[in-house]
Amino acid sequence: MLGGLDSPTSGKILVEGNDIANLNNDELADYRALTVGFVFQSYNLIPTLTVFENVALVKEICKNHLPVKEMLNEVGLIDYIDKFPSELSGGELQRLSIARAILKDSKIVILDEATANVDPENEEKLMKAIDSLTLNKTVIMIAHRLKTVRNCDNIFVINEGKIVESGRHEDLIKQDGIYKRFVLDRKEAVGWKI
Repeated sequence: MLGGLDSPTSGKILVEGNDIANLNNDELADYRALTVGFVFQSYNLIPTLTVFENVALVKEICKNHLPVKEMLNEVGLIDYIDKFPSELSGGELQRLSIARAILKDSKIVILDEATANVDPENEEKLMKAIDSLTLNKTVIMIAHRLKTVRNCDNIFVINEGKIVESGRHEDLIKQDGIYKRFVLDRKEAVGWKI
């Protein structure tokens, strides 16, 4: 709904005080193109284009001033510039998606399980890319990984389609709720050995 792809059945979606339901088709297209950026768990890449070309395509659409090579260097993909998406790991593909989102330079960024397919050796590079992407932006992060959400300003815990808890990590961990149980279960699982 925030991306303007669906309409709420009740309530409003306000961006900078404006109800997006009041936008005409052209305004809605501009809003989607310029205001909201998405990084999904799956990748929307063109398989016949190289890493460089996949990012350059977004740069051309968004007319961003950042050079493509600089962006690829920032997300740790400069050495993969001539490779195709089929030659990349899950973490590398995710960083490529983030590079495209950084070039879009949206005011609002939606990260939908953006770290789900990350291999451990790429996780640090991916988190640096996410930090770069989200600097001075409104970020909505949908995640199950504690590392991903731990430093968020506000965490919403959703159970059966309803928000049941909200707050910072430090506050939620003090409550006897779903979030605390989730954190404790994760800590216990880390100690498991086969």
